[in-house]
This record gives sequence, structure tokens and C-alpha cells, in this order.
Amino acid sequence: MQSNLYQDFDFSLLNDPEFKEDSVREELILPFLKTLSYRSFGRNRIIRSKTLTHPYVKTGTSRRNVTSVPDYLFEVNGEYSWVLDAKGPNEDIKSGEHLEQAYFYAIHPEIRVNYFALCNGRAFLLQKIDEKTPTLYFHLEELDNYWHDVKQFLSPDAFVQEAILSEPQEAYQSTEFDYDAIQLPKPVMVKKQAAKRHFGVHGYFTKQAWNVVEHYIKTFSKPGDLVLDPYGGSGVTLIEAMMLDRKAIHIDLNPLSVFLVEALTAPVSVTDLTEAFDRVCSSFEKKRPKSEKQIKAALEKYWYPKGIPLTKDADVETIEELFTDQQLAELALLRSLIMKEKDSTIKNSLLLSFSSTVTKINRTYHSSSSRGENAGNAAAFAYYRYRMAKEEVRLLTLESFKTKFKKLVSAKKDISSKINRETIANATIVRGDATDLGDIADQSIDYIYTDPPYGSKIAYLDLSTMWNAWLGFEITEEDYQKEAIEGGSLNKSSDEYGDLLSKSIEEMFRVLKFDRWMSFVFAHKDPQYWHLIVETAEKAGFEYAGAVKQSNGQTSFKKRQNPFSVLSGQLIINFKKARNQQTIQKVRLGSEIYDLIIETIESVIAQDDGATLEQINDELILKGLELGFLDVLSREYKDLTPILLDHFDYHEETDTFHIRADKKFKTNIPLDLRIRYFLLSYLRRKEKERIFPTTDEVILDIMPLLKNGITPKNQTILKVLERIGEHQGDERWKIKKTGQASFFE
Repeated sequence: MQSNLYQDFDFSLLNDPEFKEDSVREELILPFLKTLSYRSFGRNRIIRSKTLTHPYVKTGTSRRNVTSVPDYLFEVNGEYSWVLDAKGPNEDIKSGEHLEQAYFYAIHPEIRVNYFALCNGRAFLLQKIDEKTPTLYFHLEELDNYWHDVKQFLSPDAFVQEAILSEPQEAYQSTEFDYDAIQLPKPVMVKKQAAKRHFGVHGYFTKQAWNVVEHYIKTFSKPGDLVLDPYGGSGVTLIEAMMLDRKAIHIDLNPLSVFLVEALTAPVSVTDLTEAFDRVCSSFEKKRPKSEKQIKAALEKYWYPKGIPLTKDADVETIEELFTDQQLAELALLRSLIMKEKDSTIKNSLLLSFSSTVTKINRTYHSSSSRGENAGNAAAFAYYRYRMAKEEVRLLTLESFKTKFKKLVSAKKDISSKINRETIANATIVRGDATDLGDIADQSIDYIYTDPPYGSKIAYLDLSTMWNAWLGFEITEEDYQKEAIEGGSLNKSSDEYGDLLSKSIEEMFRVLKFDRWMSFVFAHKDPQYWHLIVETAEKAGFEYAGAVKQSNGQTSFKKRQNPFSVLSGQLIINFKKARNQQTIQKVRLGSEIYDLIIETIESVIAQDDGATLEQINDELILKGLELGFLDVLSREYKDLTPILLDHFDYHEETDTFHIRADKKFKTNIPLDLRIRYFLLSYLRRKEKERIFPTTDEVILDIMPLLKNGITPKNQTILKVLERIGEHQGDERWKIKKTGQASFFE
């Protein structure tokens, strides 16, 4: 496999209008051809812009005039082998005139080759002249995954023998994407404003950097895979997955989230949309209320949200108090004009720009002192509460609407090559609950990338009240019950939040395929939440593969205000649903029963400092009767030996099983019992080495062995140490003599 041919190339340059076809040739195609061992001279020759003596191609009874020449014609050992045509980054190479043109180059009587290719810098297409579908098609950024196939079709060696060219395409099997060989991605430089599809369309409380999400999707999945984000938010995961030729599912409890993503991705004629926009703007200018009398009349005539309460930390009590009368009247008029549009897709597109306008036309709008009056944000997005601005900013409603519409059109154009009427069926956008993914089949997802809520940081449903109200979306008591946050309107406890987050992770485990990956964004300094995620994932059956520190590109307001609780940047925690005996058993039995069995075994071993098979069997029977899993135990574990040998050490001289050296307990054994077991094992080993550790040495050596998330105070370890040990000299320890060391004395 070719390694990192384009590792130093910044693919965001393709969005620069100055990066045209000639740049594609020099920056991307030429290195590609050189790596394939083609040169401007010699046996494997590149012929640039070949002149055609007779620029005509005859097909059937018709004749086509070939008015241009191929950019590249390749010659191997004196024989033409294939042609390649370069195109600009925004030109379509999968259909239309460019594809047809390259085909006619290939079949021209002065060329006559079996393969033609096109490259626009974003993607590469190779097609055989007698086939209707591409032989190869891939994004250039993912060349490494296809390099084996590229060489097999296009290297000079592939053309040395004519027989190779005559073999059917089926003789070549595409290189399988190796999920097991995936390495954790390295951090990337954030490019938040480089993609029009995300920047400026509509604000949201948290928004992942698009190129970070893109980086992870490319690393952990291949084209055609199904990507899931059960905490979908602003939709970056779904959109970037679609832009990379994946299928995607976006789920979020917040109707604002679902609306934003649906409205942005819905295919629409830009011409028809612009005509509707012009109609709305023209009517608004004619009907805009100017005097106090007109404003009062407009408030009586047009609908606007009334009486909806805000959270207790808001500066006002109800939603209408967030606006001046003039703002209410103008927004109500603008909304009523949009609602008259008959085409639902056009209507929702305009409502998306309207909702984004609401972000600026309200009394909580705070302008940016450094970037200008029009570059601020609503307090809910900036401060995570409805905080009234000290100085009112009077922006023009229609001008803000026009600006937002321009951003929307740019975004629609940006995604149209990948998200259109032909591909939109690959996107599933659902208002739903991450703790219940019942509509998604078991083991049907190829990759999960998600940024869940963290504790009490952001109460999404509460803070979305202003936008959901204007869009006509109702939030029910049941919605608030399902929301995975701490605090909020229902003042949920950290335990309630933890339970909801844990259930969502268990659901993600269920729907993910074996040997596939999940990436979890973590942006909180409280280790409680870190341990909750890692432990819940491991309990469900995931293997923890490691975390990557990723910059978020800038220091946020929240970070500046709370430097000791908010991370500058984030950690992306990666897990794999590995196909091993333990994971398979968890899928078959459910993680709760599996963990009960392991916990029972660990408890017996810890209590007696080792246990025989008979002791473990007896305890499992009692526990199975007590907790109701004896039938499962007898069905799945008629012979306990394999699971015991898989998890524990066996000592032949005593015929007992033990926790493996320097391994952590896997389950929820009481803390004192864990400490006792590790202390006994540790002190016995030290005594054999004729070493008597100090109190500090004991604590520093034992602490890392305890279960993730359990960090007892020194006094806790010391308390157990005093029960099982005795002093050896000053501040040094050894195990009490036989018969004296007892935890239960």
C-alpha cells in the first residue's frame, strides 16, 4: 500500500476559486503519475495533450467531432495503454459531458485504449470502455485504501502483457478495508470556517470542527459504510459522512437539531428558492410596520410565540420578553410571508434562514467588540443562558435575513455534488432518543462518531426554546425526561444523567457491527464523566483503544470564564467492538448477566485470596439462585474452566484461581475488599523479594491497580493495611503472621 502520498497537501485548497484545473494537474495528478512510475520519457511515457490528425470518432452510423485533446496519454513499451483527463475541483467527473469526452478519447482510432480516467482533485474515476459503471472511484484523500487496485490496473506492469487487459474486471478484487489494522488518528489542524456547508448557516450550542469529523470518518470507515451519530446536534457527522460517500443516520431529541439538518440537506432548485426569497423580501419591504400603530396592528394580525416560560436563570420570564415590539412585529411578518410558500422544501429552506435571523434579532444579542456589530451571537449560544445585552443592538431584520440566505445558498451549492436527489436516500434524519435506538437493527452500523451532552454544561432543550417556539415545535415533559443532562428544567441528578448516558452507550454497542469502531468526544475536566463513559463502554463489551487530544482551534468564552472546569480542546475516546469470546458472550447473554458472573467469581477469589473451582461453582449456584441467572449459567457455562483460564491465573500447587498480577478488577466488588486483595498480593511479593515498603510506597503502588474511577483517600488504604499488616521498623510494612491477617476481625 502506498503511504501518505498526499499527507502534506491541504485539501481545503480545492475550495479556493484560484485553485483550478492547472493546479489539479501540477499539485495532485503529477505526483500520482510519478509514483506509478510514469515519466516524460523512456519506456513508460507520459504524452501530454496529444494532437489528433483526424479529430473525429465514428460510433455506429454517426460521427462525433473531438474538438479537444486528452491531457495525458500513457505509453508502455511503445503501446498506448490508457488516457487521463484533468478537470477543475468543482467539475463533475461521474456523469455528463466530461465523462463522455474522456470515453471518446479512449476509443479514438488514433489512440484505441481500453481504459479512460478523470480526476478533478477531489476524486479519481477509472472506467473501461465497454463497461457502464466505473472500475474504480474514490476520493483522492483516501488513495491509500485503493492504492493496491490502482497499481493493479494502471501501473506500467499491468500493461506489459496484453492478456492482462483482456481479463474481465471481476478477476480483480478490490482491496478490503481492514478495520483491524486501523491506527488511532493523529490530531489535525482545525479549519472551522473553510467549509461553507457549516459556517454561517445557523448557530448551535456545540459544533464539531468539520475537518476533524471528516478525518475520523475517513479513518474508521470506507465509502458505502453506514455512520451513526445518536447525539446529532448540528449535523456535522451526517453531512461529512455523506460528503465522503457514506450513508448516515442523524438522531437528536431536540427538534431544532432535526430541522436544521433536514432543511440544509434537502435538495432544492436554487433558482426556484431564489425566486421565493425575492417574493418574500419584496412583500416584507411593502408591509414592514414602521410606526407604533403599525407595529401594534402587526402584533395583532400575525402569529408569534407567546407565554412560553424560560428557565429560572434567564433574565426575563417569558419568550416574548426576549424581543422588542418592533422585533416581534417584523419577525412575525417575515415568518407569515414564508409560511405562504406552497413547496415544503422551499418553505423549510427559507425558515432555516429565518431561524438563523432570530439569532440576531432579539434583545439577548451581544455584538462582538473585536469583529464588529454584526458578528456577535445570541446569549443562549454564547453564554448558555438567556442573558439580556447591556446595550441594545439594533440590526435590520431584512438585511440579516438576506445575509443568512446568502450563507444558505452557498451551503446548498457546497453540498450539492454529494447530497442531492440521487443520494438523499442515504441520509436518515430522526427526532429520537439516544437511549432507545429501537428502529436500528442489531449490528447494522459501521461507525459511530458522537459528541454527547456533558453533565450540566448545556441544557439543550431549555436553551433552544427561542428557536423551537418560532418554528412551532413543542417540547413535551417526556422529552425533558429523556434528555441526557444534569440539572435543566427537571433538575436531574448526576446519577440520572449517568444512567441515561450509560443506556445510550449500551444501545450503541447493540447496533454497531463486530470489528467496528466508536469515537466519543469528551470535553469536560470532571474525571467522573470520563470514568462513566469508559467503564460503561467496557461493561457493555467495547474495548477501550485510547484517546486522542484534539485542539478545537480557539479558546472559547466558556473556557475563559471557567478555566478550571472546561477543557481547552477535547479528547476523542475511541472504542472497538472486537470479535472475541467475551464480547460474543456479552451479546448473547447481555452485559448485566455476564458481569454478574465475573463479579461473583472475583468476589470469591478476593475474599479467600484465591479460590478453587469447587468454591467458585458453589458461590455461582447460590448467586444464580438469588439473582435469577442460574438457568443461563447452566446453559452457557456447563464447564467454567475456559472462562476462568481466560480471565484469571491458575496456581497448580494450590489448585486455585487468582486475579492476574497487576490487573484491575473488572466489576463492582466493594472497595475495601479490592484493596485487601491487592495489599495481600503486593506485600507477599515484596516479602519474597525481602523488601518492606513504606506507607507512601504502598499507596503509590496500589492506587493504579484499583478500578478506574475509584481513587480512595490514603486513609482508606491505610485502614485496610493496618488490618492485614504490621510494622517492620519505622514506617515499613509486612503481612501479619499467619492467623492474624483478617479483614473480618
